[in-house]
Amino acid sequence: MSEKIIKEVKDICEITCYDEEVVERVKPRLEEVNNLELIFKALSDATRLKIIYALTLEDELCVCDVANILGTTTATASHHLRYLRNMGLAKYRKDGKLVFYSIIDEHVQQLISIAIKHSKKTKQ
Repeated sequence: MSEKIIKEVKDICEITCYDEEVVERVKPRLEEVNNLELIFKALSDATRLKIIYALTLEDELCVCDVANILGTTTATASHHLRYLRNMGLAKYRKDGKLVFYSIIDEHVQQLISIAIKHSKKTKQ
């Protein structure tokens, strides 16, 4: 038991010091990530992540297509799609009685692509 405690303690600095230059350079930049957690929160739900991934595979999908791909109701698919739209990750267009969703821009597609590549590397 004591060996485990020693291993955990080794990943902490044994003295308190910091590089003022680095802190002054980095600290103001932290504001750049304000509200970024909302994007990751939106993508942390497995259903929404599957929807976004499906939208990266097709230019756009009808709400009914998304529901069938996921094996859910259209109400459930619509709820998740609306959430993704409200978070600024997806957009929609109405065509008669149908509603089609697509990814808001290429940055969302890149984010998903990078995450998939990273996931594949960590599994190796």
